[in-house]
Amino acid sequence: MKTHKVILFVSFICLILFSSFVTSNIKRTHQFIVVLDAGHGGKDPGRPTKNGYIEKDIALKIVLEIGAELEKNPNIKVIYTRKTDVFVDLFERGKIANRAKADLFVSVHCNAHHTQAEGAETYVLGIHRNKTNFDVAKAENEVIYLEEDYEKKYAGFNPNSPEAVISLTLAQEEYLDQSIQLASFIQDEFTNKLKRKDRGVKQAGFIVLHQTVMPSVLIEAGFITNDSEGSYLNSKRGQNEISNSITDAIINYKKTLDQNVGDEIFAEEIASDNKPDVIEDTSGPTVVYKVQIAAGSRKIDTKPYNFKQLEDISYEKENNLYKYYYGSSTNYNKILEMENVAKLKGYKSSFIVAFKEGKRISVSEALKTTAN
Repeated sequence: MKTHKVILFVSFICLILFSSFVTSNIKRTHQFIVVLDAGHGGKDPGRPTKNGYIEKDIALKIVLEIGAELEKNPNIKVIYTRKTDVFVDLFERGKIANRAKADLFVSVHCNAHHTQAEGAETYVLGIHRNKTNFDVAKAENEVIYLEEDYEKKYAGFNPNSPEAVISLTLAQEEYLDQSIQLASFIQDEFTNKLKRKDRGVKQAGFIVLHQTVMPSVLIEAGFITNDSEGSYLNSKRGQNEISNSITDAIINYKKTLDQNVGDEIFAEEIASDNKPDVIEDTSGPTVVYKVQIAAGSRKIDTKPYNFKQLEDISYEKENNLYKYYYGSSTNYNKILEMENVAKLKGYKSSFIVAFKEGKRISVSEALKTTAN
């Protein structure tokens, strides 16, 4: 009898250990992978400054601090494109992220200008809306001239050509929404917590972002050419505050993904029933505006309890990504009100999208269409 009890006890302990082993392995295989990229390095010092501040050193110190904080989270794995003062091709930085099948790519830089311009801005890959955005991208992209065989690697890409840079945007289009979401979180941290001047979320044609196949952002943490801001960026305090803000933004972004597509919030996936789930038909010549509130790889039941009690939820599937929308209106002012409602409900990074004849178009194009 005692022997039987001992066998049962040992079996029970083995079962617990096996379960723990399986669980830990599941967690490891589902780690959220963040690739941190310190801009410039080695023979490429970055932007010049009369005050002697070195962009490549500042960017590396900020990135190492971000990584040290993120690595405290067992559910996050951090990979660096460089951890020392070495030169890494823009082409290789993207390949590092792609090989790792990363969930995020975050590149850190410092800005420069011939004036006392100041403030932080975060870029996603896209067509530059103005000459200033193009000039920032052009300055960062010209690093390719320091690389060997750059003509082969970049297929004759010319950083000085706006037309060449426009072609870069197509590959990242699938991840644009999520990139904008992360960029918004970063700018919110800079402006709301650190009270930095907000230069906004912008789009421009950065090669380093083009090389990646995941949500990606490039952060211009401030102007090293500004006397006071340059001193702040070069200080231990400034680097600590900036790295903490970026870290918090990445964690908030991950939490949003978990909430939008994770088991904690969306306990009920689409179940088969008598009625098929219908995606709203936006076909026709009329421009329709919606508020995008979430995106993820799982198909979720569009019931209010899954979306913080918001009603009028629709979705579309694009490749392997489901995008969820709140509201629908041909009136832009009305959709602005609905966007405010979504943000009050907790979808802080929600944004307006537009459709024409069932196809997604830019909001600026939609506004021009409705103005005619």
